[in-house]
Amino acid sequence: MFYTVGETAKKLNISASALRYYDKEGLLPFVERTNGGIRMFKDSDFEWLSVIECLKKTGMSIKDIKTFIDWCSEGDSTIEKRLNLINSQRENVINEIKQLNETLEMLEFKKWYYETSLQAGTCSIHDNEKIQDIPEEHRLAYQRAKEYFYTSENN
Repeated sequence: MFYTVGETAKKLNISASALRYYDKEGLLPFVERTNGGIRMFKDSDFEWLSVIECLKKTGMSIKDIKTFIDWCSEGDSTIEKRLNLINSQRENVINEIKQLNETLEMLEFKKWYYETSLQAGTCSIHDNEKIQDIPEEHRLAYQRAKEYFYTSENN
C-alpha cells in the first residue's frame, strides 16, 4: 500500500512540510515517486521515518542524520560507525533524562514548599527550617538548590 505525504505525515504526527524538508535534505532516498513526481510512501518506509524522527528528537542535526542514512546505504562496512553514533546519541539522551529528573525533583520540592506555605499562610514558615524538617523525598533537591546558590554566589 502507498501513502501520500499528507497521509504519511498524519500517521507519524508530523507536518507534511517536515517530510518534504527531509526529502529535500536527502534523508529519504528510499521514497518512491510517481511519474508526476509525487512522493509515495510504502509501509516499509515507516521504519526509516521512525528512526529519523527518533534521531531528530535526540537533538541530532539533519546533517548528522543524513550521514547516518548514508552509512546505512553503504552497507555492512559502516556498522561500527552507526553503532558509535547511536551510542553517542543514547548517552546524550541518558544525560538529558538525568537533568530532567533533577528538574522534576526541584519542582516537586517547590510544590511541597508552596503547599505548606499556603497552608500556613506564609512562606516564612520555612525560614528556620532544618534539613530534617524537609520530607526525605525532597531533601536532595533542597541540598542541590543550596549548593547551587552558594556556588553561584561565590563565582
